[in-house]
Amino acid sequence: MGRRADRGALPGAGRGARPWARRIAAAVVAAVVLGGSTVAVAQWGWRRMPPRYPSAEPTHRLFTFARGLYQSTHRERGGQGWHTDYPDADINFSIRLSELTHAPVGVDRRNEPDHVVVRLTDARLFDYPFLFMSDVGTIWLDAEEAERLGAYLRKGGFLWVDDFWGPYAWEQWAAEIGKVLPPGEFPIVDIPITDPIHHGMFDIDEVPQVPSIQHFRRVGGMTTSERGSLSAEVNVRGIYDDHGRLMVLMTHNTDIADGWEREGEDYEFFYRFSVTSYAIGINFLLHAMTH
Repeated sequence: MGRRADRGALPGAGRGARPWARRIAAAVVAAVVLGGSTVAVAQWGWRRMPPRYPSAEPTHRLFTFARGLYQSTHRERGGQGWHTDYPDADINFSIRLSELTHAPVGVDRRNEPDHVVVRLTDARLFDYPFLFMSDVGTIWLDAEEAERLGAYLRKGGFLWVDDFWGPYAWEQWAAEIGKVLPPGEFPIVDIPITDPIHHGMFDIDEVPQVPSIQHFRRVGGMTTSERGSLSAEVNVRGIYDDHGRLMVLMTHNTDIADGWEREGEDYEFFYRFSVTSYAIGINFLLHAMTH
């Protein structure tokens, strides 16, 4: 289970931290570290937490966290398919985005972030310029889904995929995104740490390897690679269009979204991973929405 973020702030979180890290930590430490009221939400699938599909009134004039719905061919250790880290990662990120930036985040009638799950064949996919997917090492796309996702990306949409580990998961993902954007025309390339995407609102000198909190606890925080030597190196890769616009961003061998979802469950996990995970996520989103 994840733990949902509380709105609120407390000044001063770590004197030795960078200014941006203190700012992010201050925005969440009151509720997370000091035990403010939080709501535990199940993330284990359709029976307990069904997809929250777009309503008839999309909020695309405001930011809405949109998660892509897909079918899985198999189950990866520690993964849950499309709903990995759902919905708390989506909710928590939206809350922190509203607190740390001036981005106009959409809310629903209960004043909660208006996050959605979108089928790739849904015409309303085009209402949401930012799309997120997790555990894509298990993804399978049929011909219609691949065609629609390709149209979405070519027309200005942005996709970020996260939390898939090791070479087998990579091969699965590469084959499926190849249906969408043929690799001969749209090759996958490494994005170096010097790229502007890492130096937007926050200055990031390394994309960390964020393990799931289950792995973190199982090994006592001693290691972060969930597949041992097979996933030792974090890869940040992308696919660009003919004009140099980033269409697809991939964070492989790391679970950035777990830093959002699990922000309130462990003091050490929060400071080691959640603070930087928010900085990275906000940088990526702002880059996607402004380039």
